[in-house]
Amino acid sequence: MRTAYRVETVRAAERALLARLPEGTLMSRAAAGLAAACARLLTTAPGRPADRPTRTARLYGARVALLVGSGDNGGDALYAGARLARRGAAVTAVLLAPDRAHGAGLAALRRAGGRVLTPERSSSVSSLLRSADLVVDGIVGIGGRGGLRPDAAHLAQRVAEAGVPVVAVDLPSGIDPDTGEVNGPAVRARLTVSFGTLKPGLLVDPARDRTGEVHLVDIGLGPELPPVPELAALERADVAALLPRPAAESDKYRRGVVGVAAGSARYPGAAVLCVAGALHGGAGAVRYAGPAADPVLARYPETLVSSGSPHRAGRVQSWVVGPGLGEEPAARETVADVLATEVPVLVDADGLRALDPGRLRSREAPTLLTPHAGEAAALLGTSRERVESARLAAVRELSRRYGATVLLKGSTTLIAGPDPREPVRVNLTGTPWLATAGSGDVLSGLAGSLLAAGLSPLDAASAGAWLHGLAGTLAATPPSATTVAAALPRAWAHVTGTRSGTGTPGGTGEGPALPSLPSSAFPLS
Repeated sequence: MRTAYRVETVRAAERALLARLPEGTLMSRAAAGLAAACARLLTTAPGRPADRPTRTARLYGARVALLVGSGDNGGDALYAGARLARRGAAVTAVLLAPDRAHGAGLAALRRAGGRVLTPERSSSVSSLLRSADLVVDGIVGIGGRGGLRPDAAHLAQRVAEAGVPVVAVDLPSGIDPDTGEVNGPAVRARLTVSFGTLKPGLLVDPARDRTGEVHLVDIGLGPELPPVPELAALERADVAALLPRPAAESDKYRRGVVGVAAGSARYPGAAVLCVAGALHGGAGAVRYAGPAADPVLARYPETLVSSGSPHRAGRVQSWVVGPGLGEEPAARETVADVLATEVPVLVDADGLRALDPGRLRSREAPTLLTPHAGEAAALLGTSRERVESARLAAVRELSRRYGATVLLKGSTTLIAGPDPREPVRVNLTGTPWLATAGSGDVLSGLAGSLLAAGLSPLDAASAGAWLHGLAGTLAATPPSATTVAAALPRAWAHVTGTRSGTGTPGGTGEGPALPSLPSSAFPLS
């Protein structure tokens, strides 16, 4: 599992570690990792996978520009630049605050043959950036808040205009390390090299959109960090451990039954897509209660359908309610009927608009809400723009206010449980192509089925989002909600190491052969 910690926690861990190490050890470790990452980027041949650099490539003649602020990140950049210069690169540092630059790092760069410029030499800086093969962003470290100062913002803009690949030191300058918010101009990196541990801002949009690939350098901080992080991201092994597996004595009822109350005369497709997700979520059976029984049965004859209210549909271990219900009075009655049950309930889409907050907070059984940013804004009484700019705060507040687990969909999917002491989970799989009609209905059915199979709301939402994101990557491009649902068995097989459709081990344990996945699907290295 990937974890991320707030700056305050990171600083405390660094102080504890520094007290036991010779002076300069941490910076030396960070600079070595940063220099290696820069060399890897400079010496990787075009079209070659990023983790397989050309072994015979050399750094001689490579032009590297360092953007150096006054903090430790500037020192890391200077020491890394000295290492690159000793390997033959032409390294020039642009000092934003010459009188406050890291003295020892600056001396090391000069000894290695590096050059120094200041922003006042505008034409020289512009020429440097245009001719550079790589820019190292060491302007602002993890202590930066409130956006870039005007001179730094201007320099960041010039870097963007030059179109040069950027390696960010610890995080792109201008992003908030704790929240992922971006207040004003910020550097956009191709690669971010983070030290010791990830910071939440590296995993949460809008900042995540500026980090590029994220590479973590181990500087020995792990033992000093507390066991509970601010943010956690499931990896394949974590998801594999969560997914339900039937035992020899299992039957469809022991595996769990998920109820689906979705669709309407106007939106029958929402019911079909929600059922599709539910059928691929590990439960033993799917009960459908609603007005779209005919199209559901036509597409999925294995579905158990019923007429009347959801509570008359038969025994279930979880309910999914909301997709495609519409805004008729019957929608509110359906949601109220489902919330009155004593099983876990997932509420999505139109169901969110029909919520009675008092009834929701009084439930003893757990509830999972799955809004997108617009629906979250309505639930919070704020603007969609505010939710999208402060996703971490929004998902925490939704969970606190409604006493439920919340999966906030979007370019960064976040999941928060009602216990504020638990870390928020972030999903790292997926593709922007998943922003397509009906995709959320598939996710709701999938997560609801995992609830019925016995997973907690936090785990069901996290594993469901992970599988859904992977299925979106595996589906034909451009995917539709239907093709995403169809790709779920393959995603499941990839996670569990079984052959899709057989349930038997896949030999290597790596699942079926997969196409090359884009970096956006798994952005961390």
